[in-house]
Amino acid sequence: MRQQREEKTAQEKGPMRLDKYLKVSRIIKRRTVANEACDMGRVMVNGKEAKAGTTVKVGDVITLRAGDKKTSYQVVSLSEHVLKADAAGMYKIVE
Repeated sequence: MRQQREEKTAQEKGPMRLDKYLKVSRIIKRRTVANEACDMGRVMVNGKEAKAGTTVKVGDVITLRAGDKKTSYQVVSLSEHVLKADAAGMYKIVE
């Protein structure tokens, strides 16, 4: 049973909400903060301003603006639950 669960989490899932992805991947610490960042227009997906409910999929590029600093992340994997040690494996920094 446990092996099946591990295989299931290793597989790529369908699309996920942007705010949840930012929280699960630990790019942003809390989901409410991720929602606020989206509402203020600080988050872009594939070059377009994104709302919290925007779906992200593997290969998408998420750009976050904080003041003068811009950081872009490419979505590598999607998962509902990830251990803290494995969270950085869900994305790679692009710029």
